[in-house]
Amino acid sequence: MAMTIADLKRMKTQGERISMLTAYDATFARLVEAAGIEVILIGDSLGNVMQGRSTTVPVTVEDIIYHSRCVMRACQRPFVVADLPFGSYQASLEDGLRAAFRLMKEGGVHGVKLEGGERCVPLTQALTQAGVPVMGHLGLTPQSVHQLSGYRVQGKEAQAAEALLQDAQSLQEAGAFSIVLECVPRQLAARVTQALHIPTIGIGAGPDCDGQVLVLQDCLGMGLEKPAKFVRPFAMLGETAIEAFKAYAHEVRSGTYPNDGESYH
Repeated sequence: MAMTIADLKRMKTQGERISMLTAYDATFARLVEAAGIEVILIGDSLGNVMQGRSTTVPVTVEDIIYHSRCVMRACQRPFVVADLPFGSYQASLEDGLRAAFRLMKEGGVHGVKLEGGERCVPLTQALTQAGVPVMGHLGLTPQSVHQLSGYRVQGKEAQAAEALLQDAQSLQEAGAFSIVLECVPRQLAARVTQALHIPTIGIGAGPDCDGQVLVLQDCLGMGLEKPAKFVRPFAMLGETAIEAFKAYAHEVRSGTYPNDGESYH
């Protein structure tokens, strides 16, 4: 059966951890579903891992819709959330509503994720009242990477921690069904998780959140760069792929691929 918001809230209540991965295409969406992952995120991280960009800022609504369609064709069980990309909801409430409606109508996703605290409360409330499930995102918000002066841990000072907790509670009151906590101290993430009745999903926020999320390529060890401190690759498919490509190229050059059994007669 397909995962629902009620299922995710029940998991929090019963102390069951929620697993969440990004996916951007049909092939990986099928594999993620087969693994029993509860939530798929079509993240604006596609700007980094699919488009080769240095930040998520250039990603468009059309980009998210395209990749959402690819994912939604391939899976049925996970709850699928798509990022509202930078510039699609900051200018006005109407822009945010319009972009979210497009992601659900044209992309087919089950909900949307947006970055920010108190400033996102009116949009979160409007979206949930309109029937759009909203996942919040606090702490390190990659769309604001330039304003934050890079990818830095957030909420380290007491005042910043109190503000983040208040933001989380405000988003919950506005109707958010879950909140991602990225790159915040473990103690703060635990405090927020205990204070909320909706699930928290951590990334670089310690083990006390109700669930965890990773970018799929990071989980599989597909990058050539050193991963972030909080990323643990659960495979090293990047190295495996390079060796496979080398073996393929060698056999093509030597004339041993394809062999007679791999040819039509």
